[in-house]
Amino acid sequence: MLALRKASERFHTKIDWLDSWHSFSFGEHYDRAHMGFGPLRVINEDRVRGGAGFPTHGHRDMEIITVVLSGALEHKDNTGGGSVIKPYDVQKMSAGTGILHSEFNSDANEECHLLQIWIMPGVTGVKPGYVQLHFTPEKMRDTFCLVAAPGGGDGIIPIHQDARLLIADVGAGKTVEYKAAKGRKLWAQQALGNGQVNGTAMQAGDGLAAQNEQELNFTANAESKILLFDMAA
Repeated sequence: MLALRKASERFHTKIDWLDSWHSFSFGEHYDRAHMGFGPLRVINEDRVRGGAGFPTHGHRDMEIITVVLSGALEHKDNTGGGSVIKPYDVQKMSAGTGILHSEFNSDANEECHLLQIWIMPGVTGVKPGYVQLHFTPEKMRDTFCLVAAPGGGDGIIPIHQDARLLIADVGAGKTVEYKAAKGRKLWAQQALGNGQVNGTAMQAGDGLAAQNEQELNFTANAESKILLFDMAA
């Protein structure tokens, strides 16, 4: 069964420095019908104006993943962590027992376009921390690259949940396939471009929930970036 969440149906927050579209209920936007999908709780598509950003704020017991699509975002937190997240970097922050952090677009002349993803952890009260890895474009070219999984691994970000994140850059006219174990929940997020997933048309910003679907086929009409979440039912 497939259920399309159209980009235009998402919740929208716009202030002077931030333009944000929320696939699920977030902040002042609440809809009981759209509280997440399995442990996937937040997918926010953010555009942060140059020279601005999110001031220091706190989180607890959440796995927070940042994927930058263009521009750069500077991260700082009270564990002493700090980095600049750029395209093909993936950062995961485990909030655990509590963490304070800020995110800032330090380039005054370029907007930062990113996806912020929250996944509810399978275990609470872990030590806060973050991991950031760079993935070459070649690893994502016309194939799904595993970037985060339970326990991590060589070149894979560890996550405290039975969930996997894969990213593919798919060229126009190309098709990539994904086969999941029986009973898994799948969510596909069209980050850039457009195409079809199992025949369902997808535009940039669209999300697709899949249940009882063991195979997904992605065909790109234009150069596309697709995020795929494979999660326990």
